[in-house]
Amino acid sequence: MLNILCDENIFSAKEAFEKFGKVTLLPGRFISNSLLKNTDVLLVRSVTEVNESLLKNTAVKFVGTATIGTDHIDEQYLSAKNIFFTNAKGCNSNAVAEYVFSALFYLAKEKKISLINKSFAVIGYGNIGSRVAKIAGRLGMNVLLNDPPLEEMGVKTNFVSIDKALKADIVTLHVPLTKEGKHKTLHLINYEKLKLLKENAVLINASRGAVVNNNDLNKVLEKKNIFTVLDVWEDEPQINTSLLNKVSLATPHIAGYSLEGKLNGTKMMFDNLKKFFNLNLNWNIRLPEIKNNKIIFEDLSSFEKSVYGVIKDVYNIESDDKTLRKIIKLDKKQTGEYFDMLRKNYPYRREFTNYFVKTNNMKQQYKKALQSLRFNLEE
Repeated sequence: MLNILCDENIFSAKEAFEKFGKVTLLPGRFISNSLLKNTDVLLVRSVTEVNESLLKNTAVKFVGTATIGTDHIDEQYLSAKNIFFTNAKGCNSNAVAEYVFSALFYLAKEKKISLINKSFAVIGYGNIGSRVAKIAGRLGMNVLLNDPPLEEMGVKTNFVSIDKALKADIVTLHVPLTKEGKHKTLHLINYEKLKLLKENAVLINASRGAVVNNNDLNKVLEKKNIFTVLDVWEDEPQINTSLLNKVSLATPHIAGYSLEGKLNGTKMMFDNLKKFFNLNLNWNIRLPEIKNNKIIFEDLSSFEKSVYGVIKDVYNIESDDKTLRKIIKLDKKQTGEYFDMLRKNYPYRREFTNYFVKTNNMKQQYKKALQSLRFNLEE
């Protein structure tokens, strides 16, 4: 029987992992070395720093993170101590891609931006970036790709330099956070790089907060109009409220928080645990049925408004923005607590593929856009 300590925000953690043994659930920021002395398995999310300080002189032999990113994990230490490690690579890729286009169509509607024939730069061409690029291409945008590590590996795609990518009409970031090495991404987007962005360009960061130097961005936004979307922030949960006041759309690190994405992350941890300990266990969960999954399409006078009207029926990104901005009135201690509370209590959204849109003589352009976003169309 295994002793498992698990971040309480991992979806259905107790139900899934109690098959292996005793499960203890805790807030990720409260997990400490003393609590791990007799723990065999540690399962975390992005808020727990897993390193020598946390694991020294513990019984932990398996570490899993139900996230794509691994910047909170000291993989070198785990390897040296023969502690098995796994992440949930790709678990919420569709959710983040849907977040990006929800934000983009919201901005297009709100700021009267036409998305037709725009240049669209994707920085980071991994699981998420490749999905985002595919959708943008199907929407008829001129897609530019930047990913130096993949380019060096010989991936056969027409990559461009980061400086060229940053001159696009729309720039979206999907790189991991790496703090050293030839291709480190810590403050990849700094003051000098931000100056390359066009006036009225769109900048979206749904990767890791420190990929963008938040202080530099705050300064640039004082002088230049960049329609900025931030889902991730430096120094979370103590986010820069001055910067929050300047961005066009702000959310509390929830881009990947679809119910399907959460389930995928837990299932990946379950499967890896089963394999590592050579156990013949199964866990199957059925997601709740969506009772109202039919959407009536309305032509709202423009392509951008019409498509956003459908998206909003599923995911109201404006609500997430409005809720986060309440943080501005709080003191510093409350700021962190509020940010974490929003993430912990976030109402899981469902992915677009669950919904059916009644076409009602819909224009071909609109059909193509909705299908590229994985909506189902019904005559």
